[in-house]
Amino acid sequence: MSGYSRIIYGTWRLLDDPAAASSQSINARLNACVDAGITTIDTAEIYGLYEVEEALGRALALSPGLRDKLQLVSKCGIYVPCGYHPERKVAFYNATAARIVKSLEKSLRFLGTDRLDLMLVHRPDWLTSADDTAAGLNQMLAEGKIAAAGVSNYNVHQFELLNSRMEKPLVANQIEFHLLNQIPIHDGTLSQCERLGVLPMAWSPLGGGRLMSETDEAGLRVAEVAAELSPKYGGATLEQLAYAWILAHPSRPAVVIGTNKIERIAAAAQAVQIKLEREDWYRLCEAANGRPIP
Repeated sequence: MSGYSRIIYGTWRLLDDPAAASSQSINARLNACVDAGITTIDTAEIYGLYEVEEALGRALALSPGLRDKLQLVSKCGIYVPCGYHPERKVAFYNATAARIVKSLEKSLRFLGTDRLDLMLVHRPDWLTSADDTAAGLNQMLAEGKIAAAGVSNYNVHQFELLNSRMEKPLVANQIEFHLLNQIPIHDGTLSQCERLGVLPMAWSPLGGGRLMSETDEAGLRVAEVAAELSPKYGGATLEQLAYAWILAHPSRPAVVIGTNKIERIAAAAQAVQIKLEREDWYRLCEAANGRPIP
């Protein structure tokens, strides 16, 4: 799957730091991404309780031409109670065709663009048929409002079902995959991606911060091995080695990072150059699992 950068800038926490939430600050990070070769930007309708897409749109507007240097990815389908929707009682999924179309139109308006490079269904909707979900995605593809469609957090069977209803094949599955969650290697998800040429997009590549924790036993084991390997890989950090471990899988995952610090963006981009030797990849794998491979 070509056209997307191997490191993807994720915007889940884009507005978490008030000091870095201005349009100017976000714009600076987006330009830093481009300078570092990170051209794919991942967002979602629900991020920031429905405020991140609009913030991204304001930041993009500060640099005419910046949007055309990027691949914009967004997701739809999760709806929660919030200030905008106090009438909602619980969080729920909605991947009906009507909802997909409505959400996509809103995303385009907020982002200030006429198309998305990739639209993902954020999570499987247990009450909507694959035919209904595919109808919405197929309509947006036919109208040119999205260049490609994909999913997020779908298992092998859910992906296969929806893909069977698509007029153009799904091109991506955004999944949790990192040293501390190796399930996609074993449950067929990455094998399916490799077979179909689908892009796995690995979210939470640092295990939700567990790899950097001083109290997480698995994280500490990985950190110890990473410190031993660091001189061999030009002083690579734990963070960079964790990204390189994901990138090494033959399904060619992309890594979705999430940071509001420009220096970490630049450091993450360098991970693409790290080619882990086979034994070192398995050393990190064993450290994460706390036991040898079978």
